[in-house]
Amino acid sequence: MTIRPRRSVLYMPGSNARALEKARTLAVDAVIIDLEDAVAPDAKVEARGRAAETVKAGGFGPRETIIRINGLDTPWAMDDLEAAASAAPDAILVPKVQDPEQLLTVGRRLEALGVPDTTRVWAMIETPIAILDIHAIAASRSPLTRLDVFVLGTNDLAKETRAALVPGRAPMVGWLMQVLAGGHAYGIDVLDGVWNQFQDMDGFKAECAQGVEMGMDGKTLIHPSQIEPCNTAFSPPEAEVAKARSIIAAFALPENQSKGVIQLDGRMVERMHADMAQRTVALADAIAAKA
Repeated sequence: MTIRPRRSVLYMPGSNARALEKARTLAVDAVIIDLEDAVAPDAKVEARGRAAETVKAGGFGPRETIIRINGLDTPWAMDDLEAAASAAPDAILVPKVQDPEQLLTVGRRLEALGVPDTTRVWAMIETPIAILDIHAIAASRSPLTRLDVFVLGTNDLAKETRAALVPGRAPMVGWLMQVLAGGHAYGIDVLDGVWNQFQDMDGFKAECAQGVEMGMDGKTLIHPSQIEPCNTAFSPPEAEVAKARSIIAAFALPENQSKGVIQLDGRMVERMHADMAQRTVALADAIAAKA
């Protein structure tokens, strides 16, 4: 099992050369170079060129590089897409995805441009329509759409639904779980939305813990101070990894290889627990390999 850790995914403005340079040194799993929300209209063309040049220059080491283009309904989108494609980042993030056709449009354009399959597509899920149609969007995952990751845009969801952004996110829990169910059903990673009050570290840690409990694969960030606690939250604890290794080892014993259920340390353990353990160990090993 191969897993790419996406515990911490930091947004960086495509218009800020200093911030982009700093991103190469941060202990973050992925960097989203943003051409959308973080860039003013009169700076978008310059940011587009800088984002492409930054990715082409490399130097990000094991960090994934993602370029977020402007929405497909804006005048900047297609030029953004072509510039991003020319840089061949790890992924292109498409905002406000609401139906499979948008992903097919992006996929066809990338195919026409001859972009290698290694450049994947991430989709922002940030509107009520996207939530309502999440199964169809997730089911569009294919070699053409290149869809690999859902990124939750909780601020936009709050804006569009008038739901309050409150600790614990009670108004949104159902929507978040709907996206998780849809995404994970089709092998799509799901990244949690941002925490806006970056100086409130206790609140941030609580929301990270909630994301872990929900099954999020990581969290998007707006400030470097959030990286370390986010990485800690989304890394499996040592005790959990040790337990996972013991489950795998137990099922690997000759006398247990054909069994669906075994007894281990005084409790019954099913074969599905071994499958879950395999993922835990693969994630822990992938994190260790990045260190």
